[in-house]
Amino acid sequence: MLMVLSDFDRYNITYFYWKSSNRLHRALTGEGDVDLLVAQRDQHRAQAILLERGLKLFPAVACRDHPALSSYLGYDEPSGRIVHLHLHIRLVAGTSLLKNYHLPWEEALARRAIVHPGLLIRMLEPVDEALLLIVRGCLELRRSDPVVLRNWQAMTHKFARDRAELADRIPRTALRRRAAELLGGELADVVADALYCQPELEHQRHLRWLLRRHFAPHRIYNDLEAGLRTMIRVAQLLAGHLNKRLLCIPRPWSRRAPGGGHVVAVIGVDGSGKSTIVATIRQWLGEEMDVIPIYFGTGAGRPSLILWPLKLMVPLITPLFKTKPKGSSHGKISDRPPGRLYSALMAIWATATAIEKRIKLSAAHRGARRGLVVVTDRYPQNEIAGFNEGPLMPRLIGIPQWLRRFEANSYSLAQRLPPDIVIKLVVPPEVCARREPDMDPSVIKQRIAAIPRLAFSGARVVSIDAQQPLPDVIRAVKKEVWRLL
Repeated sequence: MLMVLSDFDRYNITYFYWKSSNRLHRALTGEGDVDLLVAQRDQHRAQAILLERGLKLFPAVACRDHPALSSYLGYDEPSGRIVHLHLHIRLVAGTSLLKNYHLPWEEALARRAIVHPGLLIRMLEPVDEALLLIVRGCLELRRSDPVVLRNWQAMTHKFARDRAELADRIPRTALRRRAAELLGGELADVVADALYCQPELEHQRHLRWLLRRHFAPHRIYNDLEAGLRTMIRVAQLLAGHLNKRLLCIPRPWSRRAPGGGHVVAVIGVDGSGKSTIVATIRQWLGEEMDVIPIYFGTGAGRPSLILWPLKLMVPLITPLFKTKPKGSSHGKISDRPPGRLYSALMAIWATATAIEKRIKLSAAHRGARRGLVVVTDRYPQNEIAGFNEGPLMPRLIGIPQWLRRFEANSYSLAQRLPPDIVIKLVVPPEVCARREPDMDPSVIKQRIAAIPRLAFSGARVVSIDAQQPLPDVIRAVKKEVWRLL
């Protein structure tokens, strides 16, 4: 971020940081968002600098997009954090879901912007910061906004702390003079009182009404349309939150990946750490963009409604077989090939699994085409039959050809729809045996030996040593995923 700011100064980009100076250091270290306002005449040169420095434009979904605001994300490899920069071309304010008011002060604020004494960044002059704090507090602190309501205590405390800090170091006469200049004389005394007197900003109803009336000519939407759009966005916000937490339907709800989404497949034998890596990627990216996980296995992960009833029956059927036939992975395994009863039951399981994989494959790639980042735990393949998410029926006996063809068609879809990147987690057999004590050691060696042969139709494949410490594995995975985006 500091290199971006240095380039802005070198190429005479007119800009300034326009949020609270108290949180400036936190923003520059990646712990918060960086809000920069760039002069309209310099916007294209500023965007070129951001792209050149490795930041990427992540557009909001259509219903939440704003023409004067764009989001750029960058990956800080040493800390593992994603840096989020909001690039503002106009100064806008309002609720978190609808920035409906344009504050036409960009040039005046830019002329008076100062350089931070310890950081090489231009920021608001303190009197301007105080005036903007009052206006933002009155327009943003509204309980009708569900995002604000959810974080009401934290947000009101943040505004109160900033207000107290600015009141201690800014003369009232200076604030009144600046308010008269930018808002007019009739609002000057009321605005000045709002910084130094009670009540808190969230209770300044009269001042809120005066400011809304003052900025009414600069609204994007009138009150009726703004109310309707806010209601729609609230509904979409709730649907997106439900989708993120529970449903995982391949529909974008917040911010999309640039140029379309991607499918990231994490594969490896049981015990290699797939679930941990998938959860880490989802948490890391999910704070800034739309991410959904998809589980392609048949173990402890989340099954579809097709496979779920069969999984409930497994504990009832398992006691019927004292040993499992050759080719199984867990439990007591014999040298005998599958019998007819075992093959018949496994054929039902394999059919349901094939249907589930077909549905999930289509959902994963539809989501990617809609701009989502889809992270999969395992991925179907038809290069090796019998294991590593390959077809199950080739090792069974007495299965009709039409059913074998049905299963094969489902897995051939995976060849036609390869992931964008495959992350192979490579571990030695002894590590897997220690992490998965119920798994047959010979099967572990067989599956580990087969992993390098999986090409996934020429997809980009990255092998990562999962035996190294977990932070190193996570760092390597993040680096490869960010290169993809």
